[in-house]
Amino acid sequence: MRFLANENFPGPVVEALRMNGDDVAWVTEDSPGARDDVVLARAQAEERIVVTFDKDFGELAFRSRLPAACGVVLFRLTGASPSVDNARALAALAERRDWAGHVAVVQDDRVRMRPLPGAPNASP
Repeated sequence: MRFLANENFPGPVVEALRMNGDDVAWVTEDSPGARDDVVLARAQAEERIVVTFDKDFGELAFRSRLPAACGVVLFRLTGASPSVDNARALAALAERRDWAGHVAVVQDDRVRMRPLPGAPNASP
């Protein structure tokens, strides 16, 4: 998968995804301080799935009519500990491959997926 990890996304998860063969660009490495709209525009240009802990991305994705080739995965974990949350995030990303075309919210016990307006299964 092609991910764009937001600046707030944990480095250990970025590294583990890369070791698993995913193509992960990380805002912290190449554009620290980038505004959310700039990060989302990059995801669109590079056809990447944004992974983030920043809840502003969901609304921004819908307002900007993010294309179906992209998506947003928002993590809303309880913060039990960094290692527990990192393991949960990595497991959630590894267990699905249908992130494109959706805004997803990953919580401790479930994943909610909502299609982007331009996605094939989105309602008019």
